[in-house]
Amino acid sequence: MSTSAAEHLPPAYPNRAPWGTAGRLRAWQAAALEDYLARDPRDYLAVATPGAGKTTFALRIAAELLARKVVHQLTIVAPTEHLKRQWADAADKVGITVDPMFTGRKARTSRDYTGVAVTYAGVAAHPMLHRARCENRRTLVILDEVHHAGDSLSWGEATREAFEPAARRLALTGTPFRSDINPIPFVTYAPDERGVPRSVADHSYGYAEALKDGVVRPVLFLAYSGEMRWRTRAGDEVSARLGEPLTKDITAQAWRTALDPHGDWIPSVLQAADTRLTEVRRHVPDAGGLVIATDQESARAYAALLKRVCGQAPTVVLSDEPKASKKIAAFSEGDDRWMVAVRMVSEGVDVPRLAVGVYATATQTPLFFAQAIGRFVRVRKRGETASIFLPTVPTLLSYAGEMETSRDHVLGKPPGAADDPLAAEEALIAAAQREETGPEEMGPFEALGSDASFDRVLYDGGEFGTQAQTGSAEEADYLGIPGLLEPDQVAVLLRRRQAEQQAARDAAPPGDSSSGETERPRDPAVYEQIAVLRRELNGLVGAWHHRTGKPHGVIHTELRKACGGPPAALATAAEIQERIDTIRSWAISRG
Repeated sequence: MSTSAAEHLPPAYPNRAPWGTAGRLRAWQAAALEDYLARDPRDYLAVATPGAGKTTFALRIAAELLARKVVHQLTIVAPTEHLKRQWADAADKVGITVDPMFTGRKARTSRDYTGVAVTYAGVAAHPMLHRARCENRRTLVILDEVHHAGDSLSWGEATREAFEPAARRLALTGTPFRSDINPIPFVTYAPDERGVPRSVADHSYGYAEALKDGVVRPVLFLAYSGEMRWRTRAGDEVSARLGEPLTKDITAQAWRTALDPHGDWIPSVLQAADTRLTEVRRHVPDAGGLVIATDQESARAYAALLKRVCGQAPTVVLSDEPKASKKIAAFSEGDDRWMVAVRMVSEGVDVPRLAVGVYATATQTPLFFAQAIGRFVRVRKRGETASIFLPTVPTLLSYAGEMETSRDHVLGKPPGAADDPLAAEEALIAAAQREETGPEEMGPFEALGSDASFDRVLYDGGEFGTQAQTGSAEEADYLGIPGLLEPDQVAVLLRRRQAEQQAARDAAPPGDSSSGETERPRDPAVYEQIAVLRRELNGLVGAWHHRTGKPHGVIHTELRKACGGPPAALATAAEIQERIDTIRSWAISRG
């Protein structure tokens, strides 16, 4: 077995290599490969952001080990059937033949194959079969998105049972680890400074590093709020504004009302997203968009809306369709505008031309959010940007603001948390906000109507823009941002447009100019004051995060300790202003 083919594999196969990297490994891939070959470990965990090129790295190691006769065969474990074929195609390019059709039922494969590709579910169904393969021949096992081994206790146990005898195990992941406390097989845990077991990666390459290296795209998050109206099971009619401080259940119902295809919110957001895609395609002609839906019924309804918006029927991908993988491949290779999918395009699936996304699902776990955004960050050429449209839901906005935060899998809670009542309370609030509420848990309700308004743009920890109606000039300023910009150019342009809009508003005469009458400007309502102050505070917290590296939640907790008062969501305007003044004083004192 020669490694020459692997040596010439593009850094992010099967994507086009990004600007300046063709013909050689990326720096992180070369460093991790050198580390692996020097240490010659049995187990190795590589954590790299989506789009960084984990497939290339893993296949290069496989080629090296096969060429040196360290192993004689390969087993690749992936989360989905589509990813099995994707791995097989990538391996074939470097001369490693992999059978993606291998199943426990037939239990055999042709001698033409050097390895097999299976799913974690397939391993759980026949663990002893895979154990026997490892015992009979020296095997390298590649565990792609290894956190899936913890999707259920039985999967984790089966993965450990099946591959314990393997000669080598290479674990890969590109998203935050699980929020449960079940250990992931073949991952090393070590106590942190508080004594809590935490996963230990052999090599890490995060989104912040990849963005700095030009390996991934910068992401613009365009948040949309609006008034939602629905009827509860008891017959009560409820109205709430998306993004305002609400209980968990009210937030969930408002969110799902926004996603109702019969309201006005989702059609308005799809129209805005298509406008953005048109702008991006001026610079990237084959750029595509993806709508991630909650269920199949919604996916079909969104597809019908998109056809009316752009005049072209989108590709609809449903996980139970036998031709789903072929549809994804055809869309990836073509130049159609839109694809609508439920969940199967959320992780690992390579559609390099995706540049605009609509997060139209009620799923709110950090793992799923990171996997979904990972579909849009893969760079093909320098200057490409990604644009994600999402509802103004606090949980999602916090995930968007923490894109650059690296996470480990933590087993258990830190000791002594009870000694800090503020920290304990913040943890409970965060857990309640991030708990996923499914439709069957939320209880039945009837969506009555919705409307959408442009809220803000989140980028690089900052917030830009002021609330505006959909279709307004203010919204158009952000939808029309060029599709090819360097990360620093994006930030400069956002700041400029925000300053221009604010200046225009300040210069506008009071009252209704069309009527010729002037009215005394009214004082903003309390809720408007609080919304403005909270947005300013969040922007300052984001800037302080980039300056200090501290997570947003930690900064909010420190401000609360310094100033007193309730959590930010319950704070008065005066309390929020005090926190704004405090964090500004921190910045001044630090110089």
